[in-house]
Amino acid sequence: MIYKFKSQADADVIMLKSTGDQMLTIIGREPSDRGIITVAQIPAALAALEASVMANNAAGPAAAEHAAMEQADGDDSVPLHARAAPFIELLRNSARAGKDVVWGV
Repeated sequence: MIYKFKSQADADVIMLKSTGDQMLTIIGREPSDRGIITVAQIPAALAALEASVMANNAAGPAAAEHAAMEQADGDDSVPLHARAAPFIELLRNSARAGKDVVWGV
């Protein structure tokens, strides 16, 4: 299963379920088949994602390696900042354009 994040301000962002679930959890949303992030909610979502990326980067390579070994599907072999970057860009462009972001599976 995949997530497709859409906005009228930018191209679609497609993520595997595990990564989409992680992004939604970071921004304080319950992973679900469909949803919306309103323009008013985007600043808080961006702040949460950026803080999580910074915390993950500060943890260093040892923590990332440990997390990767614990992850059964190997998803953590790609750093959080790389997985989150397209979603962050979509949110930023949507905020600038005043457009909501919706998702579906």
